[in-house]
Amino acid sequence: MLNPIYTISTVAEILNADANLFNTEALITHLVIDSRSVLVPENSLFFALLSHRDGHEFIKDAYSKEIRNFVITDTSYLQQYPDCNFLVVDNALSALQKLAIYHRNKFDLTCMGVTGSNGKTIVKEWLYQLLASDYSIVRSPKSYNSQIGVPLSVWQIDADNNLGIFEAGISAVNEMETLAAMIQPQIGILTNVREAHAEGFSSRKEKLTEKLKLFTNTDLLIYSPEYTTEINEKDLPGKKHFSWSTNQMADLRITAVEPIEGKCYLRAIYQDQEIECMLPFKDKASIENGMICWATLLALGYSAEQADLRLEKLSHVSMRLELKNGINQCSIIDDSYSADISSLAIALDFLNQQNQHSKKTVILSDLFETGQDDLDLYTEIADLLIQKKVSSLIGVGPHIAKYESLFNTEAQFFETTNAFIEAFPGLQFSHETILVKGARRYEFGRISKLLTQKIHDTVLEIDLNAMVGNLQFYRSKIKPGVKIMAMVKAFSYGSGSFEIANLLQFHKVDYLAVAYADEGIALRKAGITLPIMVMSPEESAFEAIIKHQLEPEIYSLEILNSFLNALSDYDFDYPIHLKIDSGMHRLGFESADMENLAICLQNSQKLSVESIFSHLVASGEAIHDGFTEQQIEKFNSIATQLIAVLGYKPLLHIANTSGISRWPNGQMDMVRLGIGLYGFDAALVNNRGLQTVMVLKTTVTQVKTLAAGETVGYSRRGVMPNGGKIATVKIGYADGYARTFGNGVGKMLINGHLVPTIGSICMDMTMLDVTGLDVKAGDEAIVFNQEHTIMQLADDINTIPYEILTNISQRVKRVYFYE
Repeated sequence: MLNPIYTISTVAEILNADANLFNTEALITHLVIDSRSVLVPENSLFFALLSHRDGHEFIKDAYSKEIRNFVITDTSYLQQYPDCNFLVVDNALSALQKLAIYHRNKFDLTCMGVTGSNGKTIVKEWLYQLLASDYSIVRSPKSYNSQIGVPLSVWQIDADNNLGIFEAGISAVNEMETLAAMIQPQIGILTNVREAHAEGFSSRKEKLTEKLKLFTNTDLLIYSPEYTTEINEKDLPGKKHFSWSTNQMADLRITAVEPIEGKCYLRAIYQDQEIECMLPFKDKASIENGMICWATLLALGYSAEQADLRLEKLSHVSMRLELKNGINQCSIIDDSYSADISSLAIALDFLNQQNQHSKKTVILSDLFETGQDDLDLYTEIADLLIQKKVSSLIGVGPHIAKYESLFNTEAQFFETTNAFIEAFPGLQFSHETILVKGARRYEFGRISKLLTQKIHDTVLEIDLNAMVGNLQFYRSKIKPGVKIMAMVKAFSYGSGSFEIANLLQFHKVDYLAVAYADEGIALRKAGITLPIMVMSPEESAFEAIIKHQLEPEIYSLEILNSFLNALSDYDFDYPIHLKIDSGMHRLGFESADMENLAICLQNSQKLSVESIFSHLVASGEAIHDGFTEQQIEKFNSIATQLIAVLGYKPLLHIANTSGISRWPNGQMDMVRLGIGLYGFDAALVNNRGLQTVMVLKTTVTQVKTLAAGETVGYSRRGVMPNGGKIATVKIGYADGYARTFGNGVGKMLINGHLVPTIGSICMDMTMLDVTGLDVKAGDEAIVFNQEHTIMQLADDINTIPYEILTNISQRVKRVYFYE
């Protein structure tokens, strides 16, 4: 069977689109929904989707990347780009899905559809590992399981594939049928049904019923009756069923789960025989995902012995990229556990988000099981590196080295990982961003360790995907056309400076705001080009502010006159922001200042007022709503006066995070998003709808058993009248874990158990009471995460989450994850 050929004319017919074509024979091989992620522009078709942002806004950017084929709904763009092909449709997302369905129908391959609340991506990746030796598999990249991700995944099917493994995720009713039409699975796998993503459903049964629609026409459904209790078995979809369970009768009845030296031994009854397998993992989630894969292998006809042999060889699936500080002022992107062409493209996109260094280096191993011959594979990789503007390549492995001549960038090649490590002392890495990406057999974790700066074991993990999710959550709340200023002051609330700013710039916020000039200067030096407002400009920093094109907040006549004096005779229309005091009584102009302010502004041609703004005092507290209304009214009144003086209308903004959630009439022209990005909003009950962005974790250094009456820590404040066991962990008040958490006030999670502090918090260490628990040196201790939250920590010591976050010291290693 040959792969179908799609010209733009063919696609127009498939979509029944109104075609406005410049080149009717343009070949389409790639579908694009993000102008920042372009691989082969001349063969790409860009879909202008209407989501949180209008995709038409990015046609200009896509055009600049040399894309000339577009699917649009707004005909006003037809005349702006006469050398382009435009397909006009009623709904661009529906068109994308319709094209995917057409493409799927061209192939007669077996497809697995995987859905559930958790574990979809891990199960999909593990099934790929388990079945790759027997099938040519196409699968969803990463976790592409949405209304957009599924059609992009299905588009990857080609004539060489005989098995597809696609995951499907939903967040509301009436979403699954479209995904099912694109995947058309003959084999269905339901992982589980839990509380995750439950907001769009009225009940657990409604959620389960919607998920099961994926399997309406399947030949085989693999599931656990533990998760389908709301529906009678005879009403489950699928011509055949294969069940697994740990607590009730099933085709695979698991009778024993025993941890053994970091692995897990499983025993089960299958076809009236006792069978067993070993999983190379011990955590609860991995064990359940392993059980699902065990059931799938057996349901597909593999023997118990074959399943055991394959399951024991399963390897860890790295779901996310890690961004770390490296040696010699480098930034390291660690993706050392996976290597295929689609994940390489994703990793290169993330590399391109990083602007802190002009030099970008890729350390890449041979790629395996791609379904391509080596010449085609490494030609595609070489083109990809050029497309993504990679400065330097280090190739590891005989296959990539064989095609050295294909790579036109600065390049070095090594036969093995050991050869690279031996040469490492002579390789001069400095002030560059380095992507480390290798197939598992090359053990690139060793290379990552060499490149990563050796820091304190205590780690603050920042989930960049969760932060983007929170940004999109607030975008969905603001009115069309309202801009977003993201607050990145105080080291981005303790989470990092340029790392967060790069992410926000990539996701096209409109403004950034910092507290002091030095924070803005650091962002400029890291390649941030967004407008940056400085909220507390000091006179001594005015020269640097001007040099680095930062925009000061002007809050008094004195600071205004000082800044005017700092501007040269050649500076005109320099952007500033006027702060109005509408009730905070911290900084800002008041009504009494308006006359003198007006005179000053009218007499100067050096300034351009970019925005007029104020700050809500209690936007998240209903008890103060009357005062908030007064603030908005007062601000509008003063802003109206200033606009009359200026003769033009600057941006107006007063809404902070809670203001966005509770005060739609306060959105004006721009909103300022701060702590909401990090998952906290006083206006939302339990921060509903927001994702946890940060996890602070440390490790156990030593465990001691104490006799009755012994004491712990300075001044003998920790007393164990009955004796017990303590664990010392590597975090103290110098890391930002306040002394007020001592003597049982604070708690940490170890192996799923919440354990209290005992004794005083030391500068570098904290002692925990772990009496009765199996805890050993090297175990992980969670200071806060999505279960033991920062809100709980703040409540424990009568403070606010801001203080907990901003107190985390710079010696705590920040690691950034990106899926």
